Amino acid sequence: TSHIIPTASVALGGFVIATLLGLFLALLMSWSVFAKEALYPNIVGFQIVPKIAWAPLFVLWLGIEFESRLGFAVFISIFPIIISMTAGLRNTDPSLVKLCDSLTATKLQTLFLVRFPYSLPYLISAMKMSVTLAMIGVIVGEFITSREGLGFLILVAFGKLQTDLMLASVLFLCFVGLFFYSFIAFASYRLEVWFGNK
Repeated sequence: TSHIIPTASVALGGFVIATLLGLFLALLMSWSVFAKEALYPNIVGFQIVPKIAWAPLFVLWLGIEFESRLGFAVFISIFPIIISMTAGLRNTDPSLVKLCDSLTATKLQTLFLVRFPYSLPYLISAMKMSVTLAMIGVIVGEFITSREGLGFLILVAFGKLQTDLMLASVLFLCFVGLFFYSFIAFASYRLEVWFGNK
């Protein structure tokens, strides 16, 4: 358990930050054409580059402590949130948007009261993908710098050729990832109920 907590806590922190930041950026790009033109091409460009190649740079920028693992977890898991939410906000039923315009709703009211609830399924799908990517980001970071965590334990087991310890570590990773995924599925269901999509 001493190795589970560091991995799970950093992965959860990275996922939460990535979700909030990705949601903010998607809403900003949906509200402002200038922001979309300035940010979206760069986001797509970063998405094209294999993200695993950025891991050593995060160590150089943020050091060898948990900050680099947290930063990389955010970096690797934020893209599904941004891309999916941007698509969901853009694909809102045009008739609903026209109805808002006819009722003289402001652009901000339309964004938060119509586009955001309509895009919830996109957000939920992205969050389920993002939480698994956050786990991957933390494990990659632990392979490089950490002296604790399940990724570090896997490296130790590999060095000692302890297959049983390696498989046990992978199994615990599966349990942690499944727990996070199940929690997101339940929370997203409650969110849909709250917004009236169920």
